Amino acid sequence: MGNDQGLSKRAFVLALLLSLLAGFWVRRSEIMVLATQITESVPAIPGLAALALLIALNSLFRNLRKAGLFSTAELLTVFLFVTVSTTIMGIGVTQFLFSLITLPFYLKTKDIVPNRAYLPKWLAPHDLQAIKHLYEGAPNGVVPWHLWIVPCLCWLGFFLALWWCLASLMGLLYHAWADDERLSFPLVALPLEMSQTDAQGPPFFRNPLMWSGFALAAVYNLINIAHALAPAFPAIGKQFDLSPLFNSPPWSEMKPLIFHIRPELIGLGFLVSTEISLTVWVSYFVLKLAAVFGVAHGASPGLLPYFQEEGIGAYMVLAVLLIWLARRRLKEAWRAAWHKEKGAEVKGFGLEDGESAVSSTIVNTRYRRLWLGFFGGFLITWGYMWVAGMGWWIALAYLALVVAVAMVYGRLRAEAGVPLIWLFPYQQQKAFFLYTFGSAPFARNSPSTLTIWALFVFLARGYFPEMTGYQIESLEIARRVKIRAAKLFQFLALAVVVGIILGWYNHLVPYYQHGVVQLRGEIWGQWLTEPEYSAATGYMKTPKLPDIPRIYATVIGALIAFLLWWYRIRFTGFWFHPIGYVMTCSYGSLIWGPFLVVWIIKSLVLRYGGMSLYRRLIPFFLGLALGHFAVAGILWGLMGAWVGSAVQGYPVFFG
Repeated sequence: MGNDQGLSKRAFVLALLLSLLAGFWVRRSEIMVLATQITESVPAIPGLAALALLIALNSLFRNLRKAGLFSTAELLTVFLFVTVSTTIMGIGVTQFLFSLITLPFYLKTKDIVPNRAYLPKWLAPHDLQAIKHLYEGAPNGVVPWHLWIVPCLCWLGFFLALWWCLASLMGLLYHAWADDERLSFPLVALPLEMSQTDAQGPPFFRNPLMWSGFALAAVYNLINIAHALAPAFPAIGKQFDLSPLFNSPPWSEMKPLIFHIRPELIGLGFLVSTEISLTVWVSYFVLKLAAVFGVAHGASPGLLPYFQEEGIGAYMVLAVLLIWLARRRLKEAWRAAWHKEKGAEVKGFGLEDGESAVSSTIVNTRYRRLWLGFFGGFLITWGYMWVAGMGWWIALAYLALVVAVAMVYGRLRAEAGVPLIWLFPYQQQKAFFLYTFGSAPFARNSPSTLTIWALFVFLARGYFPEMTGYQIESLEIARRVKIRAAKLFQFLALAVVVGIILGWYNHLVPYYQHGVVQLRGEIWGQWLTEPEYSAATGYMKTPKLPDIPRIYATVIGALIAFLLWWYRIRFTGFWFHPIGYVMTCSYGSLIWGPFLVVWIIKSLVLRYGGMSLYRRLIPFFLGLALGHFAVAGILWGLMGAWVGSAVQGYPVFFG
């Protein structure tokens, strides 16, 4: 059974202190200077840095006292806490939200100003002078906290409700994925290997193969860093542009075709099945060739393929299939929660190993809490959107699709483990409704609906709903190191609170001291916020019509995902995987190159060395990922936070 070993008071205090330090790092790196965006890495760079620091302290104490200071469970709970809290502080959550709640009161264009009347004061301050000072700097540099406390607390309640809804959903699905389908949860391998110890310390750090991989990634990054600091020094670069090979129509539709050098994708991608890695690069080229074929037969250049539209269709189909595949587990969990089944009859449906030994009352209570957490969190989140001014049925449909995409992303992390937080069809959760039905049904609902929908577009374009990746991985970590999963969820809910509070503080203080415009020119997300609010006004006068080609693309994406799933269950050993296809639709331009390399290497290893060679090589590839995170993320990220101009010569983005 689980225990509370990792959830000690000192672990919480340590996690809080490290989150404070990480928040200051985020403030310097992502808010005050445009340096490495450390919060969009998976895992978040500050979380990995915290884990590395504690492991180093453990080694020091072990040398001095012949015993470590922190247990493996404590190391991992602190790692998860800092990872979650700092991810929330970053550009894809807090900074994007500030763009959405402030820009309508700063911009004075005629298509933006009408939105002000529909934005509720409890979610967005209406003081024009205070907003101007946020963008241009206050004369005294003081934050008018009285204007921001109520919106901060209201948004905190919203994020907690959505977090609990998604965490409960992951809890309900975990055993179906972990026990029935035996998913591998690849991304937990790195923190687990780093934190496991024996009498001499972590064996992972004594493995020569690990250090070989680490050194390879480190040298690659150090060469690029040297070039950034001294431009005369030759650089390897971050990518190879293959676009010049395709200059003549219709082959020019292959452009852009860029091979990205991403050591972390290769390193952690080695743990991904060859079916998924094969599907990624094959489907990317098939979709590109479809664009070539379309233009050759009369289609307009530059439109095909509709990657994201196919992606949202595939995501929706996979969401339905995932619920269908888990139906037995979900039914058992429902009966255990509400019909007082005996503990023995729901063996394996608890959140920890050995659940059958727990009394039926405890089992029932835990499942009741999961169902209440899912439905209660969903209803509260939906209630926020409805009370803010969005039509109830529109908010319901939109939130349902947001949750469905988040669920599939959680599955993607559990099965493929690709370290990308943006690996979902971003913005399509809203765009799907508009290009399918047009804007008229939504504009007729109420004058405020389109404005509030623009406000909540961060659920589709930001990455907070995709925190399901960390939630499902935390359940796997809890199981492997025997921590009580329910307690860990509560612990990480506190990380959400810390992330929101520190995120708001670390944005507001430098904004009022220096001004958004002086710091970065414009706030992150303005490129989307401005057209979103402009469209909300424009649709009232000029409705958006249904977009037939995009509808077709969505249907095609759904059909391809379904057929890939059907062939996999019908034919043993089928080469292609629907998860690989949805990954390609979401971010194929970035991942096709690394996954082509991974597929070639892993296929050769398995063919000529078998599983034994594959297992022996895992430390090398984990070291490759760790070396990139350590040098490009921690070292270069810390340097860039204080020497921002140097980072411009080698900008590293983990998204």
